[in-house]
Parts: sequence; structure tokens; C-alpha cells
Amino acid sequence: MTKFEALGLKKSILDAITDMGFENPSDVQEKAIPILLGDDTDLVALAQTGTGKTAAFGFPLIQKIDADSRTTQGLILSPTRELCLQITNEMQAYSKYEKNINVVAIYGGASITDQARQIKRGAQIIVATPGRMKDMMSRGLVDISKIDYCILDEADEMLNMGFFEDIKEILSDTPKEKSTWLFSATMPREVATIAKKFMRSPQEITVGTKNSGASTVQHEYYVVSGRDRYPALKRLADTNPDIFSVIFCRTKRDTQKVAESLIEDGYNAGALHGDLSQNQRDLVMSSFRKKQIQMLVATDVAARGIDVDDITHVINYQLPDEIETYTHRSGRTGRAGKSGISMVIITRSELRKIKAIENKIGQKFITKNIPSGMEICEIQLYHLANKIKDTEVNEEVESYLPAINDVFKDIDREELIKKVVSVEFTRFFNYYNKTRDLNSGNSDRGDREERGSNTGSGEIPTSGSVRYFINVGEKDEYDWMSLKDFLRDTLEVGQDDIFKVDVKESFSFFNTDAAITPKILETFKDFKVDGRFVNVEISSNPGGGGGRGGRDRNRSGGGGGRDRNRGGGGGGGDFKKRRSSSSRDGGYGGSSEGGGSRRRSDSGSGSKSGSRSGSRESSSGSKSKRRSGFF
Repeated sequence: MTKFEALGLKKSILDAITDMGFENPSDVQEKAIPILLGDDTDLVALAQTGTGKTAAFGFPLIQKIDADSRTTQGLILSPTRELCLQITNEMQAYSKYEKNINVVAIYGGASITDQARQIKRGAQIIVATPGRMKDMMSRGLVDISKIDYCILDEADEMLNMGFFEDIKEILSDTPKEKSTWLFSATMPREVATIAKKFMRSPQEITVGTKNSGASTVQHEYYVVSGRDRYPALKRLADTNPDIFSVIFCRTKRDTQKVAESLIEDGYNAGALHGDLSQNQRDLVMSSFRKKQIQMLVATDVAARGIDVDDITHVINYQLPDEIETYTHRSGRTGRAGKSGISMVIITRSELRKIKAIENKIGQKFITKNIPSGMEICEIQLYHLANKIKDTEVNEEVESYLPAINDVFKDIDREELIKKVVSVEFTRFFNYYNKTRDLNSGNSDRGDREERGSNTGSGEIPTSGSVRYFINVGEKDEYDWMSLKDFLRDTLEVGQDDIFKVDVKESFSFFNTDAAITPKILETFKDFKVDGRFVNVEISSNPGGGGGRGGRDRNRSGGGGGRDRNRGGGGGGGDFKKRRSSSSRDGGYGGSSEGGGSRRRSDSGSGSKSGSRSGSRESSSGSKSKRRSGFF
């Protein structure tokens, strides 16, 4: 018996689950489904975004619907058009082996007449946004007076968007004896009011801690001056070449401005805010889902209901006013058990807000420095080396090789490698070589600890925090969570003894207290996994990027382009470890801060939405070429 079968689901739904590739129920599904399949009851379920809530209410709803009746029996309210359509598609997938069950989506921005026609043909389940639902009710186009089940999905999101009165009016038109299922990530006062007014002794389940953040998300903050927010944003992107992110701004104006600036500087970026038409929103979201846009700049309202897999980073360009909003922002990454990172760019005057958020989400933030130019150069150099290594050979070049070999005949292998990477690296280096430190004051305790560590002298530090380089990364199927677990288990230390874990393509960095440095260096002396040397060295750049020192490099594996006779390449060999997040597509190189060069991905930017950012991007072809060349 499968775990889904043990929950009490019938065969037709189990067959659909098998087709979708689901193997094990999530925590919220395991708790909610047996309750909802039992006697009719009201339920309040608190769980983070991305934990499988749609299936938690979708499977029981489909099982309880009478397919022989054309009467509307279930109503699902969701905050946005995007989420409404997504829920509808998932409900249709869940019910693929059910005969005569019809699921209809009603939302703004589409023909109300067409939607009314679909409902008239018979819709046992309606998925709706509150605004369009209220409009159709006022016109007499929909009848929900006999529904058996009402589901409020992302209830806190709907109330944050100002739908409180609409929801009260909609619920007032439903029968009192119906079952109400409320699913929410947080429990603010307005949600509690809805539960008290319209629900009867609801059962309550909580996945994780109430109002907490997801445990799969690492929270980081970077302190800069106000004028350095945008340069800091670009450096964070440059440090993560395969970034696939949502960047949050407070206002529509800032959202548009940041997106335009990123596009101008050659990033694959797009804007999502309330001034876009529905068609423009659809185009931007389509490009983002296809990963043609790697950096989606959005307002909180416009981003409500975004449910895209494998978002690697959420970047808070500005902190929101409400702490609950931060929980929703960070919930866009680290979904379905995968890991993610939520970054916050703040000024020193905003530091007190970090403590308030920590108290609310029950998780600690890691304070980090904005990477220096040289750190970015190193990361991008290794990224280039791996990109060259993994490039598929075009056999058409074969006929040109004799002449090319003749050109290179007097250059030895090592010199040739230097020249190949220098074609791209020199321009990058020339810009970043003299860029300034963006970190505001560098007086934070964490910064003092790292700077107090003598990590660049070849000596083993005796106090403070120590930064290490390790020659494994994403190529070895690690993310920050699984690498942290590997190090903790290997070193037999506590979970909190390993921190500031940064996983790159073929190498990574991590920190520990200096007290355990001797143990780390001794443990990883001649350490092998599957026949490959795993090398750990003290980093000479405590910020997280620079060169390494203090260990023999000739026999270690490593990240990037060093020649190794015994260790194997930075991501090669059979050395594989399970990690929770999938491989990322795309990637691009570094930018200058206020100019310089960058390569656009071949897919181009996805922000062709008709907004100003889209127009600028589509008209910047020559500029994009002029900026091309970086990794």
C-alpha cells in the first residue's frame, strides 16, 4: 500500500497521482487529507507556500464531489488570476480519471460572458478570484447558494490585497451548513476574523511553527548605503551566475526603474507590477516560467500567486512594511523540499527590522558582505572554465582544426589555457580590479570576526570566524543544505557549527569558528569520496571569494581550471551527492557598476511585454552586442 493510498484516496485519484509522479505526500497533505475525507468539518490549515496545499484540499474535494450532478458543489477562492489558473489546471489533472467532473476558472481580464457560458454548461467546481466572483454574483451569472464546500486558498494573501469585504459578501451568499476549508501561510487578525465569523468549530493543523518561515530557505542580509542598493544587487547576481530569482520592490515606480536598469546593463530581467495590462503580465510570466527571464522584479501585490518551480533566490531590494509580507516573499523559493536563499539589502538604519523578522519567522539571518570585485572575478572565472569544459563540440569545426593547430603550435597547453580564459577575463578584471567596497561601515560583529581571522597569511587562525574553500559544488549535486549536512556528518559537529555556506558551480565556501579549524584541516587531509580527493583550504579572502592558501594544491580536486593529476576536475568524475534542488538552466556573466560589459543569454530577455522595460529591451539589440563577451 502506497502512502497516498493509506490516506484513504480512491483508485481513480491514485492513478492520477501516479501519472503526475507524486511519490510521498507532503506534511500538510498527510495531515489534512484524512480529516477532509472523513466527516464533513471545517478546517484551518497553516502551511508555507509551496508545501503542496492545492493537493491537500484538491484530492478530498474531487473525491467528495457528486459527478452525476451538474450543480456547483465546490468553490475555491484564490488571490490572483495566475494562481486561479494554476489551481484549475491542477484540479483538472487530479480529476483526469473522473467522469463528468467539470472545473471552471473565473477571473478578471477575460470575457465574463464566456465564463458564464462555461458555468451554465455545468461546473461542479468553480475556482475564482474574489473580485470577478462578486461581479458575477451581482449579475446573477453564478449560483453558489447550494455549495457543499468552500475553500479559501492563500487566505492571508487575499486579505492583504484588500478582498476582506468581498470575501465576507461571497461567504454570506453560501449555505451555513457547508464545509469551509481555510488554507493560509500566516494567521493575521483578518484571517482569524473570517474563521470566527464563517466557520464552525474548525479543526486546525499547522505544518511547522505558526507564521514561521520555511526551513528550506536560508536568510541572508547585506548592509549597504542607500545609494549602493543597485550596485549591490548586480554584484549579488554576478556572484550567482545561474540565478533564477524574484526581486521585490515596494513601489511600481521602483520596480519599473530597477527592471529597466537591469535590462540596460544586459541582464535577462523583466518587470511585474499593477500598471501592466493582463496581456503584458501573461507575457512576462510566460518568459519567466521558461527561464528566459532570470531576474523578475515585482511588487508584492503583482507577485501574489506566483508559483514557479526552482526559484533559486528571492532578493528583497527593499524590505516590506509588514513582516507577514516577508514570509510570503521568501516562500517563493525553497519550495517542495528544495532549498533556496532569501537575500535582504538594507541600510544600517534598517537593521532593527531584521531582528523583528527573525522573531516572527523563528529563524536567524546570516549577515554577509557584498562580494568584492576580485571575489566576483574568481567565481566568474571558474564559471567560464566549467562552461568551456561542458560545451558540446560542434563537429563542423573539424575541417578548420589543422589551420588552427598550426596557429597554436608554438604555445604549450598551460599557456593556451591562460590565453583562452584571458580573452574574457581581462576586461572583467580591468573593471573590477579597482572597484570600491560596497559594505556599509564593515563594523557589524560578523564582519569584525571574519576580518579578525588571519586567513590569508598561511597561518591557522586561533580566534574568530574562519572561511574555507572546498572543491565541490552544484556539479556534484550539492546545494547549501546538503553540503552543510555533508560537512556536519563528516566532521561530527553540530548543525550550527557550519554556517555561511555558499555553493557555486564547481566549488563552495563555508565558515566555522576558529576553534575547530585544526580538526577540519586534519579531517580533509587526503580525504576521498568515491576515489576523488575532496580538498578543504582556508580562504585568503574572508568575504567568501578570493584565493586559497595553506594547503598542497597539487593533489587536490578543485573548483575550476587547475591541473590535477589525482583529484579530477571541479565537477567531474563519479563523485555525486544527493542535493535537494535541481540543476539550474541559463547563466550569464558579470557586469560593471555603471557601465562595462555583459553577455546576454541567447534566449534574450523575456520582458517583451509592452511595458517601458520591454520596449527598451527589445530596442537594445546593438547595445546588447556592444556589451557582450562576459562569460
